[in-house]
Amino acid sequence: MAVIVFLARYGLLLLWILILARVLLSWIDPRYTTAAGHVIYQATEPMLAPIRRFMPRTGMIDFSPMVLFILVAVVMRLFGLP
Repeated sequence: MAVIVFLARYGLLLLWILILARVLLSWIDPRYTTAAGHVIYQATEPMLAPIRRFMPRTGMIDFSPMVLFILVAVVMRLFGLP
């Protein structure tokens, strides 16, 4: 049971860091042309694309990372992870 909690905690933390990295990288390299940018894009896009489909268009501002941040925070709180 401790292994599952450990994996959940650090998996959600890694997801949080990847989303933050994608947001910050979108300001610097919006086309994700670097190797690191491509890896971050490939890791986060499967989770952000479904959220983006259900959200209304807001022009150039993409709120899907913020929604995913909130969902990750809710899951972390539900399972008692800090």
